[in-house]
Amino acid sequence: MVTMKEIAQKSGFSQATVSRLLNGDPTLSVKEETRRRIIEVSEQLGYATGSRRVALPRRVAVLDNATREEELADAYFDELRSVLGDNARAQHMELTSFSHIDDLIADAGDFDGFISIGPSVLSSDRLLKLHLVLPYGVFIDINPAPSLFDSVQPDLSQTILDALDMLVSSGKRRIGYIGGTGFTMGLHEYPEDGRLTAFRNWTERLGLDAEGLIYAQGAFTVDTGRTLGEEAVNDHRDDMPDAFIVAADSIAVGVLQAFTAAGVLVPRDTSVISINNQAIAQYTSPTLTSYDINQNELADTAITMLAEAISSRRTLHHHTFISTTLVVRDSFVPAR
Repeated sequence: MVTMKEIAQKSGFSQATVSRLLNGDPTLSVKEETRRRIIEVSEQLGYATGSRRVALPRRVAVLDNATREEELADAYFDELRSVLGDNARAQHMELTSFSHIDDLIADAGDFDGFISIGPSVLSSDRLLKLHLVLPYGVFIDINPAPSLFDSVQPDLSQTILDALDMLVSSGKRRIGYIGGTGFTMGLHEYPEDGRLTAFRNWTERLGLDAEGLIYAQGAFTVDTGRTLGEEAVNDHRDDMPDAFIVAADSIAVGVLQAFTAAGVLVPRDTSVISINNQAIAQYTSPTLTSYDINQNELADTAITMLAEAISSRRTLHHHTFISTTLVVRDSFVPAR
């Protein structure tokens, strides 16, 4: 078996430095070329052990790719930024934020890798340029270039199916959808949010008639929810669907406001299930049943995934989905 002493001799660094780096000591501070040289030599010599810890990157860029729409819609990404920062500091990682991909491309040589937050559309040519200069990156919440970078996302397709199953098991079969405009991205952009794609797919497969029950346009804001909620009431005032699945809490707040103003009582006249479980869900009237997205799990998984990719120099890309958890409140209570 290859020893730390052998790696130290061939790499030209002390045995203590080699040992601390290969065992993932979070307090170790070394130059990037030192880290890369030690890892390179260890791989050449075939160093491996089942208890080996992946060395975490020290300098990581954050591509802040979230557009500013309104305070409530931004809250989800603000919390995600905060959670990522807390996780990084706990691992003694240095984060540097960039709001434009071109700036990250220009400064790519200063970083081990990057983590991206936010849903804004990125062009395929910019993503290809970024990959050429900084090949190790993880996107949180979206998957814009699955052949170029890793990603970790809440499993929203499964969440939609879970919501439909929960509603159907409670005797509800006329189920509508209210959401915003999004993009299903790869190197080919398709102008439909993944939650809506999943809703169309699963309602068809489950034999649920959603004709005329889908309202999806606009930003993920309270105003969008209010507008779409008013449209739904105008279309179905005398025959409201049994329930609505709403793409995000920020939209759901506006939907509830529109329903209340029109005299539609939730959950008496129709039920509402939302996604995100933001703090506001506890204070709406009625309080909002919503699927919780564990942001700490998203951030921790992204950091671990980036570290593993850099350490192993892998060229195959990993994509991880994190399950969501239903938090039951007054807008929908599942049948027991």
